[in-house]
Amino acid sequence: MQSSTWIKISIAAFIGIILGLIYGWVIQPIEYTDVTPNILRADYRADYVLMVAEAHQSEHDSELSARRLAILGSESPAQIVASTLEYATKNGFSQNEIIILQSLLTAMQTYQPQGNNAP
Repeated sequence: MQSSTWIKISIAAFIGIILGLIYGWVIQPIEYTDVTPNILRADYRADYVLMVAEAHQSEHDSELSARRLAILGSESPAQIVASTLEYATKNGFSQNEIIILQSLLTAMQTYQPQGNNAP
């Protein structure tokens, strides 16, 4: 092939890439709405669990806290809080935040779900 053909192919590819990026980033970017917290990154997931712990500290409602934590996946609420506590100690959360998370962990470890006790 001649060099002019390669230049035309290169220019066409460059223009295609630029137009694709403009379309994807400016004209019609992806917008996430009404998504559940189970797809959150680890840092946002930890923040969510910390917010649940802070709410639990004022409400003292283990049932509600367990339901809020159940949104994060199929693990038990105690496992979710334990992994968040581990993340918090490794990533510089304040001592007060760690204490709040430990309090929620204790509540979730002793939590017994209230449900239908059908025989």
